[in-house]
Amino acid sequence: MTTTIAVAGKGGVGKTTFIAMLIQYIRSRELGVVLAIDGDPAANLNMVLGMQLPETVGRIREDTRTEVTTGRYDTSIPKADFFEYRINESLIEGDRVDLIAMGRPEGPGCYCAANSILRNVIDRLGNGYDYVVIDNEAGLEHISRQTTRDVDKLFILTDMTMRGVATAGHIAGLITELGTRMHETYLVINRASSEVPPTMRQEIDKLGLNLVGTLPEDPLVAEFDMSGKPLIEIGEDSPSFRAVAAIAEKAGIKK
Repeated sequence: MTTTIAVAGKGGVGKTTFIAMLIQYIRSRELGVVLAIDGDPAANLNMVLGMQLPETVGRIREDTRTEVTTGRYDTSIPKADFFEYRINESLIEGDRVDLIAMGRPEGPGCYCAANSILRNVIDRLGNGYDYVVIDNEAGLEHISRQTTRDVDKLFILTDMTMRGVATAGHIAGLITELGTRMHETYLVINRASSEVPPTMRQEIDKLGLNLVGTLPEDPLVAEFDMSGKPLIEIGEDSPSFRAVAAIAEKAGIKK
């Protein structure tokens, strides 16, 4: 059975770093094979995973739309089959982790039919993996556009500020509004330089958030980022990796 994990949070809180280490944890513990879905239009998950990014799903969708509107599309090929072929072609294969990048958001015009085909293709792909890990923007609206699968575990990342915690509460509130099925939701505080203050813990409890752990300031992560070295290669001696491993185990991601 496939376990679907989503990671959300406002920009700059370290979602991509967390995902890289979570995937490395899954690989190092031999828990299974991962399909990583980069849902951020900036599309930089491939960099922390050490993968090249020749194509994105957004570009495939735009190119297909252009071909259809200009009359260059071969109508003898069903659009669903063509989409599936192109998306499979864009899949980047790695060591026990494959990657699909969604790319830029939708442009003008209706994409309802294309998005419906896209969801079906990604859902079918995901069924062939032990884990599907989705990197999201701050909001969760596009999860329902990219996949219809339930999310087993949602990690909301925040920095160690009251504004960040408030944003995390807003993201959690979107779940109910969107009707997206999240089975378990966890809060992670990144770059925690000290213990979480009592006032912040009170606010977290007030918002109904489940604080599963914190990630420390980690010079090794900064060193990897500056050199452009893939974070998935970070060793288990990294304080951040150890913290992510502990969070994953608390969340039930283990043998």
